[in-house]
Amino acid sequence: MNLTKETKFTEKPKPNSPIKVVDSIMGSGKTSWAIQHMQETSTDERFIYITPFLNEVQRIKSAVSSRKFTEPQNAGKGKLANLKQLILNEVDIVSTHALFQNADEEIIELLKISNYTLILDEVMNVVEEFSMNKDDFKLMINSGMIYVDEGTGIIRWNQDSEYQQTKYDEIKTISKTENLIYFENTTFFWLFPVSVFNAFSEIYILTYLFQAQEQKYYYDMYKLDYEFKAVQKLGEKFVLVNHADKEHYDKTLLKSLINIYEGKLNTIGEEKHSLSLSWFNKSINESLVSRMKKNLYSYFRNNVKSPTPVNMWTCYKAHQDKLKGKGYTKGFVACNARATNDFKERESLAYVINRFMHPYKYKFFKSKGVEVNEDMFALSELLQWIWRSRIREGKSINLYIPSKRMRTILQNYFDSDL
Repeated sequence: MNLTKETKFTEKPKPNSPIKVVDSIMGSGKTSWAIQHMQETSTDERFIYITPFLNEVQRIKSAVSSRKFTEPQNAGKGKLANLKQLILNEVDIVSTHALFQNADEEIIELLKISNYTLILDEVMNVVEEFSMNKDDFKLMINSGMIYVDEGTGIIRWNQDSEYQQTKYDEIKTISKTENLIYFENTTFFWLFPVSVFNAFSEIYILTYLFQAQEQKYYYDMYKLDYEFKAVQKLGEKFVLVNHADKEHYDKTLLKSLINIYEGKLNTIGEEKHSLSLSWFNKSINESLVSRMKKNLYSYFRNNVKSPTPVNMWTCYKAHQDKLKGKGYTKGFVACNARATNDFKERESLAYVINRFMHPYKYKFFKSKGVEVNEDMFALSELLQWIWRSRIREGKSINLYIPSKRMRTILQNYFDSDL
């Protein structure tokens, strides 16, 4: 039995004003502006501040002295239940991306009847591959528990099914917000429920190169309105200006601070797809992966000769154990690290991957008529990672980036007007 039903991605009610994307280079003062804005805004207005990391939660709680920000706690029923209670109590809330991503139907309804402003520090993962056993999927389809919309691939729970109390409660819950997709009869995707973004009175997103990020493509897919702003400092104050009127970022100093390695250790990354995830996954490249490990050791030990505490490197998480080695293992920083200054003492960096968007994500966005620029996506990811290091303090760094494609993208950026 294959229950299907045809629907379309529907346009949702718009928020009261366009989403404001505060798109300014790292270190320009985006978080400082947000703290100032929350400090100066009437306490009759309420904020939800969402950040990637717990240490930033503490920073907001202490920095915004005119408000009492509350962090959701596990009071016996979990942090999500506490978040709902905090919204009901209409208090200022600060939390992490990880908790906010669990927003369900009840959270959405509570936000709709509240008057919150959302400040989102860095974009979130709004489209992720969802792990579901194919046999479980067939069982739910054949028993009538779920059906798939033909036009969109949205997986819906069948409320009329005789099977309502099962081990598939997670599927039942997330399907209510229309955010579980079966794409091309191959891949399952979880999408952050777009109705969350329509439940706030105002939204600010603090980031850089938004036009290259998945959240931008997600907004375009749902036809959400957004406008670009930038942060500038005037005297002792941070102000928002129209993005087109922002001061030009002079990247001459930035370029001078990055000592990019040039030499024979780069020969491993000459081809366009060398060091991509698929390259690492191919068994035929096992000897090359071993060579990459030797290159890493040689770079840190013989080229930059930097002590272990100031070394920083990244690769795809699945291949970390194959590449770690003496003198740099403990310096691993995930390639998607954002909005943290925990590594601001790191001086010698190795970025040994070649970033491409997940191929099915790319196809998914393209199927919805959304244009994707993979080189810009790669640049955005690379810059965010580099900025975890001491360059955020205006200090020079060493960078080993063996992928010719990634090096070229970075070098072109220095001469661009982005």
